[in-house]
Amino acid sequence: MYNPILDTFIAVSDCGSFTKASQRLYISPTAIMKQINTLENHLELKLIERTPSGVRLTSAGEIIYRSAKFMIKYSQKSITEAKASVYANDTTFCLGTSLLNPAKPFMDIWYRINKFFPEYKLHLVPFEDNHEGILSEIEKLGEKFDFLIGVCDSKAWLSRCNFLPLGQYRKMIAVSREHYLAQKSCIDLEDLYGETIMMVGKGDSGTNDFIRCELEKNHPQIHIEDTPQFYDLSVFNRCAETGNVLLTIECWQEVHPGLVSIPVNWDYSIPYGLLYSLDAPEDVLRVVETVKDNLLLMN
Repeated sequence: MYNPILDTFIAVSDCGSFTKASQRLYISPTAIMKQINTLENHLELKLIERTPSGVRLTSAGEIIYRSAKFMIKYSQKSITEAKASVYANDTTFCLGTSLLNPAKPFMDIWYRINKFFPEYKLHLVPFEDNHEGILSEIEKLGEKFDFLIGVCDSKAWLSRCNFLPLGQYRKMIAVSREHYLAQKSCIDLEDLYGETIMMVGKGDSGTNDFIRCELEKNHPQIHIEDTPQFYDLSVFNRCAETGNVLLTIECWQEVHPGLVSIPVNWDYSIPYGLLYSLDAPEDVLRVVETVKDNLLLMN
């Protein structure tokens, strides 16, 4: 519904350079510049000024930047609502899926239990892992989605939905492929002395708070940098760009092709499971109970 070149324009504006934008978008700087030139010619406006230290927006560019962000968000919302309306009157379960919260763990379960729901279809609904908007996505359980599969010990998340634990993922660290630790098969915390580890701030995740407490108390040689409260791709990009270490989990090993995830000699893990609405309808609750029964049979 909008010109995808706007995504490139926003990336250049946010990064302040064509090179950094190309790293974020995984396309060449030349392709970035061509797209910006195309956009400027189409609008007949100068949007970006090149400077020795990077790029900056013109006054016209600042207006287009603000409008483009609104337009993209509104377009995505409209498309999602339109797709959801197609299934509104059908016997369909809508399952959210994203880069950091993929649907596959639920799909594995669904193929074991769908015989109990022969009249239902499963429809995947994509959403963005935007750290500024993820809580609003969680609040759409029961409206936009029936279920999400998420890695979760977040107090903010758990106050907005029900959660059925399905398993645990190990806490790991991620580094760029050029980092000297990238070749190790497992690391000790002493290997991180002098490094900066990126992790969420205190107060929302019990597991992360325990890890932070151990680092601050027993390993002050490791510096800590706070990330946004919830991860999105920008956090992984920053890890790759800065050479810092990122606290991550084993299911995110393929999120960023420029990073390598490495196990740590510790016992920290985080639960993942099925998220559903606080006031879920009867058919959703039947699925939850069926999943519980299936888990008991497996154990």
